[in-house]
Amino acid sequence: MYDDLHKMASSYMRNEQNTVSLSPTVLIHELYMRLPAEQNAELSRTHFFALAATTMRRALVDQARFRNRKKRGGEYSRRALLDWESITPADSDHVLAVDEALQELAALDPRQASIVEMRFFAGMTVAEVAEHLKVSKRTVEADWTMTKAWLRRWFDDEGQNS
Repeated sequence: MYDDLHKMASSYMRNEQNTVSLSPTVLIHELYMRLPAEQNAELSRTHFFALAATTMRRALVDQARFRNRKKRGGEYSRRALLDWESITPADSDHVLAVDEALQELAALDPRQASIVEMRFFAGMTVAEVAEHLKVSKRTVEADWTMTKAWLRRWFDDEGQNS
């Protein structure tokens, strides 16, 4: 399981290693420190990776906020992204924007927000997400398609308002 987590964390950091002070190993250690100890033994593999995605997201958002406080006095610049799917979880501005979008999406549709979190932050496949959510792969694919459109629209709207 550690090797799988390391691959997940490494994929987040691959393009941003020079600008992010978290290494994949540090991110994994951060994950283990943040996970409730009593839950670790009880989780299925899929549920564990979904929880890992949430926890890694929080660690990356915390790191991005810290970096932005140092860099720009606490604010990140919102900007329209032509292709939100090209965002890497290690880019502090983008992580904060995705986090803000996910908070809004969670208020509208918690399952769709969970799907983004599992796909974007954990790199889970459609089948893994479907297993975790106990829905069909077709449902996840339909939600993923709708969610990508919602996120595209959200980023376009944010870019026009910034």
